[in-house]
Amino acid sequence: MTRPTCEDTFLIRKRDLKNNFFSAVFSGYSGADRCRPGHFVHVQIPSTDVYFRRPMSIAAVSAGRGEVEVLFKVVGRGTRLLAGLHRNDRVNLLGPLGVPFSLPKKNETAVMVAGGVGFPPLLFLAAHMIEKGHDPKRIAFFYGGKSSEALIERNRIKKLGVGFYPVTEDGSMGEKGLVTGPLERFLKGGRSPRPRLYGVGPEGMLRAVDAVGLKLGVPGQISLEAPMPCGIGVCLGCVVPLTQGGHARVCREGPVFEIGEVRL
Repeated sequence: MTRPTCEDTFLIRKRDLKNNFFSAVFSGYSGADRCRPGHFVHVQIPSTDVYFRRPMSIAAVSAGRGEVEVLFKVVGRGTRLLAGLHRNDRVNLLGPLGVPFSLPKKNETAVMVAGGVGFPPLLFLAAHMIEKGHDPKRIAFFYGGKSSEALIERNRIKKLGVGFYPVTEDGSMGEKGLVTGPLERFLKGGRSPRPRLYGVGPEGMLRAVDAVGLKLGVPGQISLEAPMPCGIGVCLGCVVPLTQGGHARVCREGPVFEIGEVRL
């Protein structure tokens, strides 16, 4: 695990992405150069009566400028307060935390599967891979949600030059249905030489991605979401069972796990 940094930063940019989705960029963070795709930061909400920090997946970093971007959806009081912050507001970050993704080899095809607001780590992963010389044409990005309104930052994904496959349950964008349907057909069709799966999203989707990987013998990793009161493995509030027995802490041994490693 990378040694974390705990320090105050400043909100320098906030974007309203509509439908309760927001982007926030924090500057002045000396840990930015150690952030890797799959890491998360623990955000302290600047309020006197919000006790626990909020875990936020990292969507992008600018190491030279000490900037970290998080994308989130307002789902409760903490994220609502975060969405209400203004430029130059002070926010304390603890991180980078957790275990990041393992990068695929250059001759492997990265098949990414994102569900809803779970896509930021995969956006970071795709951009990081391309920066490291990975061919964007060997990245397939499946993005699923209930409707087109749930698929945010689509143009940002497309600009990377990756194969983009939107899937919505109501058919308002891309193929209609669940994202794992076209994913399985894609893998069976042989369109992805030496595929390696990466999944981030709600538990039901991850369970299905995990099952597809095991069924087809495709290796890969999934990133779990869980309540993380402490973020450093002390409180045991994010424990999950392992298929081989025992348990793991999502914040410490995860959030990234191998396909088939966790009992979902």
